[in-house]
Amino acid sequence: MTAQARQTSGAWGWVLLAGLFEVGFTYALKMSQQDDKYLGLFLLCAVISFECLSQALKTLGVGLAYAVWTGIGSVGTILLGLLLFGDSLSALRLGLLAVLVASIVGLKALDR
Repeated sequence: MTAQARQTSGAWGWVLLAGLFEVGFTYALKMSQQDDKYLGLFLLCAVISFECLSQALKTLGVGLAYAVWTGIGSVGTILLGLLLFGDSLSALRLGLLAVLVASIVGLKALDR
């Protein structure tokens, strides 16, 4: 693997971490509606998420990195809502979620 490939691979790792912490801050934001103690978790996850994205932007283009970051956050938050908060999953919602995932994968694939 070339140095460029390692750098790009590492940047995508930062985007993945940023997306996971985005899911964390949306969870904390939802929980803070019931208990203010989650506001600290929200702030921590938000800061970490933005810092990880910032690290990724040193190597990746802003448009693609942002799209993938928000996509990871969106898909993760939808799954979290289904698993923890009883959000509904209709066939239409599932189809749109599949389109979102396919769009993220397509954007990443076109970046090569």
